[in-house]
Amino acid sequence: MTITITDETFAGKILNKISLDFEKELVTIEQIITQRVIKEVENYNTKLPEYFNGLIAPNDAEKSLNGYKLKEKKTIDAEKQVYIALDAFQKNGFFVIIDNRQAETLAEEVLLNTHTQVSFVKLTPLIGG
Repeated sequence: MTITITDETFAGKILNKISLDFEKELVTIEQIITQRVIKEVENYNTKLPEYFNGLIAPNDAEKSLNGYKLKEKKTIDAEKQVYIALDAFQKNGFFVIIDNRQAETLAEEVLLNTHTQVSFVKLTPLIGG
């Protein structure tokens, strides 16, 4: 099952889109966040571009119009980024909206289909590793 997730502002402006693949149709919010962060980190680590565009800002990164610029080009630890993202979700650092309904817990289950809309709305800049 492939779904496209979006990053949005409170006003609904789409800032970013990313496609995620899941083996099962029934997934948890934790699995959606984890899959998203791992894919972003893998994409970055494969190419090591000048800017990282992801949910969690790596340590030693400066926010810019193009994303997060690392002071030194290096790979990012996906496991650390996932941990920080899951913690941030629990502390309301960002919302996950599934089909216009806010997810409440990491354990909440979602039945995915080709029309499932998943949006992430960031409240504050998130700093990671």
